[in-house]
Amino acid sequence: MSAENQESIIKEYTESPEANPVMESLERPKVAALDEILGKPFKVLDDGFIRVIDYMGSDESIVQAARVSYGKGTKKVHEDRGLIRYLMRHHHTTPFEMCEIKFHVRVPMDCWRQWIRHRMANVNEYSTRYSVAIDSAQTTSEQEWRIQASGNRQGSAGFAADAEGKTLTEKERYLQSLAREIYDERLKMGIAREQARKDLPLSTYTEAYWKVDLHNLLHFLYLRMDAHAQYEIRRYAEIMGQEIVAKWCPAVWEAFMDYRVNSNSFTRLEMEVLTAMTQGDKEKAIALGKSFNWLSDAGEPKKNRERAEFEDKLEGLGLKAPW
Repeated sequence: MSAENQESIIKEYTESPEANPVMESLERPKVAALDEILGKPFKVLDDGFIRVIDYMGSDESIVQAARVSYGKGTKKVHEDRGLIRYLMRHHHTTPFEMCEIKFHVRVPMDCWRQWIRHRMANVNEYSTRYSVAIDSAQTTSEQEWRIQASGNRQGSAGFAADAEGKTLTEKERYLQSLAREIYDERLKMGIAREQARKDLPLSTYTEAYWKVDLHNLLHFLYLRMDAHAQYEIRRYAEIMGQEIVAKWCPAVWEAFMDYRVNSNSFTRLEMEVLTAMTQGDKEKAIALGKSFNWLSDAGEPKKNRERAEFEDKLEGLGLKAPW
C-alpha cells in the first residue's frame, strides 16, 4: 500500500486539518480501570507476582499519535476504535510505541532468563551483590513435574507418575533448603555476598522493574502467551495481558486478540497448496507437497514441521490435507 493511500485511510478517521491549529491544553491521559489496580500485586506461581507501578498513555494516545499530521481530529469513540484496528491490521508500530508501562515483578531466576532475552525494555533488577538474596524459591507440587517432549527439544508433554512426582518434590525441597542453609552460613562467616550467592538454585526468586512500550509489550505477549511457551512465563504473560493490558488499552487489546493472537497467516508455499485445494486439483496439491519436501515420492507425509503447521491451520478451518 502506498504512503498516499495510507494517508487517505487515516484521513477517513479524522476531521479536515486546520491551516493554523490552536494548541489545546493537555492533560495526562488517565485510565480509571488501570488506576484501580495501580500497585496491586497479581499472584503468579507459588510466590511470584506482577504489579503496575506507573503508565503513560492510553488508547487515546495512540489515536493522537496517528493523527498528529491532521490536528486534534475527531473524538468519536467508534472512529478511534476503527483507526486502532486499522493500525493493528496493517502492522503500523510507531503509534503503539507512544504508550509505556512499568511493572514490578517477582519471578524465578530461570524464568527471568527467558524474560530478559526480550531486549526491548528498560530493566533494573534486584542485586544479590548488594543485598541478601530473596528467601523464596519456586516449588513444584507432586503433580506438576512435566515430561520432556519427544518431538520438541524445548517443550514438555504430559506429567510424571504420582510416585515419581512425590520423590522429585521431596528432593527439591531438600535441595532448596540445603542451598539456602549453605548460603546463609557463608554470609554469617563474612563471605562477600557476590560470592556467597553462587550456588543458589535457579528456582530462587528475583525482582525487577520492567518498563516497556506497548508495541514491544504486545510482541512479548504474542510469543509468551502462546500455548508452546514454557508454562511459568506463560502464566506471567497471561496475567499481564488479560488483567492489565486489557484494562489499560481495551481497544488495542481487542484488536490484538482479533488480528494477532486469534488470527492466522499463510506462507507462499501454503497459499499455493491451498489454491490448488480450492480449485479441486488434488494431484497438483500433492505434487506441490512433494516439491516442498513435505511428502515422499510415494506421497506419504514426511517428518516436516512446516507441513505439520500447515495441517494444523487447515484443521482450524475445518479442512483436511489433500494427501
